[in-house]
Amino acid sequence: MPNLQPSERPEQRRGQRLLFLALLFGVLLNFPLLGAFSLDARVAGIPVLYLYVLAVWVALVALTGWLVSSIKN
Repeated sequence: MPNLQPSERPEQRRGQRLLFLALLFGVLLNFPLLGAFSLDARVAGIPVLYLYVLAVWVALVALTGWLVSSIKN
C-alpha cells in the first residue's frame, strides 16, 4: 500500500474496524451464544435472552455511532 495517500489510510483502517465490528456482532448474535442465554431465568421479570439481545443491540448501535462519528471528525 505504499501508493496510497496518507489521508486514505485512516479511512481504510476505520472501514476495517467497522467490518470487524459487524463480524463480532454476527458471532455474538449466533446460535451458540444465544443458546447459552436461553434460560428460564428472569431479571426484573424479563427473560435473560431478551436482555442479552437488547444489550448486544445497544452496544452495536453505540459502537457503530462512535466509529462513524470519528470518521467525520
